[in-house]
Amino acid sequence: MRSRRAPGQGRLLLAAGMMALGGFLPWVYTHLGTVSGAVGAGLWVFYAGLLALAGGLLPAARLRTLVIGQALLCGAVGVGLPVWQVVSLLSRVGLQGWMPGPGLVLSAFGGVLCLLAARQLMSVVPAEPATAD
Repeated sequence: MRSRRAPGQGRLLLAAGMMALGGFLPWVYTHLGTVSGAVGAGLWVFYAGLLALAGGLLPAARLRTLVIGQALLCGAVGVGLPVWQVVSLLSRVGLQGWMPGPGLVLSAFGGVLCLLAARQLMSVVPAEPATAD
């Protein structure tokens, strides 16, 4: 039996899981303890992960543009917020005293995977509807 998902939607589902999980895991390790993603930008990454989940479950044959838009938006959030967090930490304390946590890494990779899924969905040519002659 053939899968009804468009190429790229499987990646989008995997990215959704990575982003949803990464939003609640520790984002930063310090000498004083961990900083959970749920108290900051990780919550927004979690919301974007849920949006990516919806994009992975939508029928891409009919709603292709919507799925691509969701994947691009989720990819921008999933990459942008972890990069912003790292740049913010580098400008405040430099490289000393902190280490990125698994949530930060999972969220960033989930965002990259969303962008790859969007590129794959954009490259797929929609099938022509069958005509009855």
